[in-house]
Amino acid sequence: MISKNDENSAQTAAKILKNGGIAILPTDTVYGFSAIVNSDTAKKIREIKGRAENKPFIQLIAKPDDIFDYTDDFIPPEILEKWPGALTIIVHNKKSFDDEQTTAFRCPKDSWLRSIIEMCKSHVFSTSVNKSGCPILDTPQEIQETFGSQVDLIVDDGEKKGALPSTLIKLENGNVQVIRQGEVII
Repeated sequence: MISKNDENSAQTAAKILKNGGIAILPTDTVYGFSAIVNSDTAKKIREIKGRAENKPFIQLIAKPDDIFDYTDDFIPPEILEKWPGALTIIVHNKKSFDDEQTTAFRCPKDSWLRSIIEMCKSHVFSTSVNKSGCPILDTPQEIQETFGSQVDLIVDDGEKKGALPSTLIKLENGNVQVIRQGEVII
């Protein structure tokens, strides 16, 4: 475990992710299991969480405009201007991006986390730190005790008690559907 405030914490986290590792990173909402997006790391995170294979993960991007690398959907400007922030947007994938039809993307508010994504030169998985179906863990001590032996790195950013998850919306035929109301009001 290292502190987010350590001078090289972002570089350390990026190096672990780029090497295929799994890290628990603080986000602007809750702590998240993070890894470079690929099938191997998805499988590892699913095993750690006990999560079903058909339940996808949010993917973090470094800059709001990065979403257009993955979708051709029109995103209303009043929605896109809420990024960086605690808003997750489900969009239809470009044919060349993924076999799945949709993906949930978020551009986090935390500049430290966005710098890690930039250093990785890839979008990054993020999913809450908990066993599937159980409450989200919100203290570094609980996280260390529960998952410390199963991940390559935990970055401590203090307690996140009472933190709201990101607001989750889906874009469908130009309409915005709120799936989960979180920190960002839509």
